Parts: sequence; structure tokens; C-alpha cells
Amino acid sequence: MDAHAGTDDDCRMDESGSVDPATDRLDAGSRLEIVEACTRMAHHADRREWDELVAVFAEEIRVDYTSLQGGDPVTVTGEQLVDGWRQALGGLAATQHLIANHLVDADGDLAVCAADFQATHVLPNAQGDPTWTLGGRYRFELRRLEGAWRIAGLTMTTVWAAGNQQIMSLAAGSTTTTTEEPR
Repeated sequence: MDAHAGTDDDCRMDESGSVDPATDRLDAGSRLEIVEACTRMAHHADRREWDELVAVFAEEIRVDYTSLQGGDPVTVTGEQLVDGWRQALGGLAATQHLIANHLVDADGDLAVCAADFQATHVLPNAQGDPTWTLGGRYRFELRRLEGAWRIAGLTMTTVWAAGNQQIMSLAAGSTTTTTEEPR
């Protein structure tokens, strides 16, 4: 399995999204640990638990948000990724990242988890709608490191968006460096 391959098709999943039981070598406990690692990413981001968020990532992460932002994928450290999210999300009143329909494939200490997401961002403002919501797919690449599954690659494919994307710029201008709870 290529840990940096580009699509969900790289998994041993058939056209229906099912993993072929004849080639699936992953036990239920490991599958649950992988899904939980992906879920923890959203959980900690929404609660602004930045230190805990860093812990779900491998030391280096390949991040691909090109479907939303253009450009090229980048490789960053966990701290760099979380610092960027802290700046982007920290000034918002609230966020809710929902991740569902996990399909997991693994080979040894490498795994891929494909999942759907919906991410709602909230910031009351005088310039328009207080929400911006995205929907699409995540492709998580994970490595088992020291007995725990860590996210080593994250590809977000945006399928749709609704609302006021400008709240992200407004939030970035109001981000503070305090450890206060999100409003």
C-alpha cells in the first residue's frame, strides 16, 4: 500500500465501497482505533484542544486542501498544522466537524480511512450570514507509531459549500493567543 497514493481507489475497496473480506487483514479493534483517530481530529479541533489535537498526528503530515484552496499539497509538522488551524478556527464562535461513513483499509502499520465530512463554521458578523458549511470527503493516511495510529496524510476533497466563506477572513483577524474557551 502506498501511504501517499492519491485516491480512495488505492484501497482494496470494490465499487460499492466494501472491503473484500478475502484481502482484509484488519481486526475489529484496529479498525476502531483508526476510525477513532480520525474522529479525534474533529473532536479536538472543535473543542480548541490544541495540544490533544497535535497528538493525533504523526510527526510529519502530508496535507492536501487543493480542492478548496488550489496550490499544491504540503508536508508540515503536527505543530505547524495545528498552529494554522488555531489561527483559522480560533477566532470563530464555534465549529462542528462531522465525519461519517468511514471505510478502512490497512496493511501492517499503514492504513487508509476514507470518510465523508460536513464542517460548519460560525461567526456572527455585520457583513452577512454567520455560517459557512463545507461538505465532502476526507482521505486519511495513518501509520501505527509506538502502538498508536497517527494521521500522516490528510486529503480534503470539497464537494459542496454553502454560506458566507468571508467569516474565515473575519475570524483570522480576531484570533487571539489566549487559552480561553471558544465562545
